[in-house]
Amino acid sequence: MFVKLTSTHQNKMATSLGLDAISRKLNKLEARLREENESRKKDDNLLLDLNNTTGSSSPRQQQRPSKPGSLLIPRGTANGTARPSPSSGSPRRSRRDHLEFPGIQVTPAPRSIDSIEVEKKLQEIMTLTGILTLNQKRYAAEVADLEEHGEIGSGTCGQVWQMSFKKTGDKMAVKQMRRSGNKEENKRILMDLDVILKSHDCPFIVQCFGAFITKVNMDVWICMELMNTCMEKLMKRLQSPIPEQILGKMGVSVVKALHYLKEKHGVIHRDVKPSNILMDETGIFKLCDFGISGRLVDSKAKTRSAGCAAYMAPERIDPPDPMRPDYDIRADVWSLGISLVELAMGSFPYKNCKTDFEVLTRVLQDDPPLLPPKQGFSLDFCSFVQNCLTKDFKKRPKYRQLLEHGFIKRYETKDVDVAGWFTDVMATTTSPRPDAKTPTN
Repeated sequence: MFVKLTSTHQNKMATSLGLDAISRKLNKLEARLREENESRKKDDNLLLDLNNTTGSSSPRQQQRPSKPGSLLIPRGTANGTARPSPSSGSPRRSRRDHLEFPGIQVTPAPRSIDSIEVEKKLQEIMTLTGILTLNQKRYAAEVADLEEHGEIGSGTCGQVWQMSFKKTGDKMAVKQMRRSGNKEENKRILMDLDVILKSHDCPFIVQCFGAFITKVNMDVWICMELMNTCMEKLMKRLQSPIPEQILGKMGVSVVKALHYLKEKHGVIHRDVKPSNILMDETGIFKLCDFGISGRLVDSKAKTRSAGCAAYMAPERIDPPDPMRPDYDIRADVWSLGISLVELAMGSFPYKNCKTDFEVLTRVLQDDPPLLPPKQGFSLDFCSFVQNCLTKDFKKRPKYRQLLEHGFIKRYETKDVDVAGWFTDVMATTTSPRPDAKTPTN
């Protein structure tokens, strides 16, 4: 017997099937986010407050960095790997040791494009190691030239130490990132280093003084400028909303940093959030953490690195073709909008969500969060946030439009005593984690 479905029944079935499809996508994305963020959640603990501790006087023994002598790649080696010594214990093979089978041609397995790209990037970066650039002067250096002043923090990728360069006394944060057998983690380390090394001419991106790569296990050491805190920790310390004037100055810096990455290097950040926006005592804001940044192809991102669910744009959560991502820099514009609402209100806009799945569902189904009226926010600020959080990304503005917005134009030139405000906050509040300090990136 055939049953004729009414249009109402058909619509209900279509809606149900659509929701089921979205639910499956969200479950897959949540699983990927959980897997990536589990390996990264300790890194967020690196973004702590410098002003509240002196740090440990000696590093933890089980994670102590390699000895200085092993950290410099010998000049003249092709890839930083020393040739084995004849007396090293394992016999050296001659060309005649290869097994040959007549009539059979053995073809090595092709290397993936990703692995070739990672290796190529490593070779490029290795040519830049062993040099520190401080105050526009270049110094040939090795890790033995650095004096340790205690551990700043640690995470799954490694540790961060506060150190100084003995020849000049310049202080810096030295981030040791351990390469492992995990391909994605290695890509993240190299992408982070590649972007930060190339962005030396941008005042809105945390500066890198130089890097070292160990010759034994190819660990990466990045020497960066010290920053005082990140916006996430500052909001938790303040336990109240951050004033619009401060966020105006921050917004100018972040938009200019993102615009620079896109125009100068063809890069999309993909992880814009308060913990990746750093601040120092002089009132300067800088963007950091480029580990999951992606290359743009014809202004589009073609890869699927996840990032943080809480700040992810709708078009990244539910793309038309999940196997062929096709979003652009406006995904980062959405993330900036969510960050501004959170910092301006003192709490995350999607409240009471216990899982990434719940957050992702609400991003897709709810109206975008906005700054509430009659709470003292300027019309320009409300308009800017509303533009950033336009749900249809095709109608969402790009950086050039944002730079012309009244909110950015006003705070680009307005004199705001950010340093004075920061000093008052640090003097009148206490850190939620008194044993914590903040490295850059």
